[in-house]
Amino acid sequence: MFENQNSNINSNGESSTFKSVGAFVWDLVKILLIALVIIVPFRMFVAEPFVVSGSSMLPNFYNHDYLIIDRFSYLSGNPVRGEVIVLKYPKDPSQYFIKRVVGLPGETVEIRQGSVFITNSEHSEGFKLPESYLPSQAETFGKNEKVRLGSREYFVLGDNRTASSDSRVWGILPQDDIVGRVWVRVFPFSEFGTIKTPTYN
Repeated sequence: MFENQNSNINSNGESSTFKSVGAFVWDLVKILLIALVIIVPFRMFVAEPFVVSGSSMLPNFYNHDYLIIDRFSYLSGNPVRGEVIVLKYPKDPSQYFIKRVVGLPGETVEIRQGSVFITNSEHSEGFKLPESYLPSQAETFGKNEKVRLGSREYFVLGDNRTASSDSRVWGILPQDDIVGRVWVRVFPFSEFGTIKTPTYN
């Protein structure tokens, strides 16, 4: 009787242990599922990390800068001039570039005498774009030709105008290829903060 009682106690103890492990695993699975339900849509529609690769945005963004991309703003609005965006390379959507918006839908963009000129409904004669974010004496090289943008087309440039593959090389950027606006720089920590959009006077 004593041995049978011990056997029953061991059996009950093992069963209880298995139930505890099973409950723990199920709780863990639920937590992971909830995390996926929250994180995946968040990354798809709200914000996404991005690491800069290359020197095309010097001196404002460096190789290996860690950024957070705001995907939500463009679901209800459009990019504005001066915003830094992440985009899918139109000729190979598997590649992602970081560039600055220079020309907006409906505008005509011309690169002339080392500067960018914009013609639109407010400036029918065109105006020279003041780009304070560029290094002093920096020039924008490109063909002396005018590019007319359609209703959902943008002209984008890298800040490092001598070492950037951008709209001067591969043409206009369709709006559907825009991933999102560069929102926050996380790393390096000394540069942590939101990315401001320049104003043009």
